[in-house]
Amino acid sequence: MTIQDNIKQKLDALEQWFKKREGSIVAFSGGVDSALVLFLARKFQGKDKAIGVISNSESLKKRDFNEAVDFCNKFDIKLEVIKTNELQDPRYAENPENRCFFCKEHLFHDLTNICEKYPGFSVLSGTNYDDLGDYRPGIDAARKYEVLAPMVECKVTKDELRQIALHFGLPNWDKPASPCLSSRIPYNQAVTAEKLQQIEEAENILNQYGFYEVRVRHYGENAKVEVKADELDKLRPVENEIVQKIKTLGFTNVEIDKEGLVSGKLNRAIKKN
Repeated sequence: MTIQDNIKQKLDALEQWFKKREGSIVAFSGGVDSALVLFLARKFQGKDKAIGVISNSESLKKRDFNEAVDFCNKFDIKLEVIKTNELQDPRYAENPENRCFFCKEHLFHDLTNICEKYPGFSVLSGTNYDDLGDYRPGIDAARKYEVLAPMVECKVTKDELRQIALHFGLPNWDKPASPCLSSRIPYNQAVTAEKLQQIEEAENILNQYGFYEVRVRHYGENAKVEVKADELDKLRPVENEIVQKIKTLGFTNVEIDKEGLVSGKLNRAIKKN
């Protein structure tokens, strides 16, 4: 079986999955996973049966929010914008290891109000089959609120998901993972709006120098910059300029992580029992 045949089988399975349901309310973040779920809901269920919902909260990059709005405009998709207030919840703001659970709990709870406008519609997430092997407390929140994950149910991996997105010409098919800004703050160090703004502005500086897949980890007065390992040489000639600009955001020390970018690096601190 060629990979093309395999992808076609997954796509056929997804079509049947969507067509069995009345309609969809998709928790949309602007990333490729939820974008594809929303696109397929629109394709297989129709414009009036596919609703994207995005929370314009402090933990979402403004760039990601704007790209999400542009995506829905491009593909004629209905989008509802809400504002979740997870930062006001001390369970979230204290930044425990299961912070993502409380974030998603706020999102899925607020989505119940949207459900009242679209009775019979299922709430969907962009969780893919590979996500089941990672530490993702948000999946527990989805289970609590009976949120469905078509990519999981049809066993679509991240690579297969990107191939399907490329097949349909989605502009973000190869967009790097962009976790929420709170994920840059070590567990048990408070999440604040000020810290999130510092992180976003610091990563914007890196973007201006041509580094797009980045993380700026926030350690109080110290910042640690991650770019892809194969771009460390490219970073070296402009390192001092970047460091000085990031310092103006309120950091005393800025360090370049010589290991390079590792998504979910702060999860290493979680002790496995």
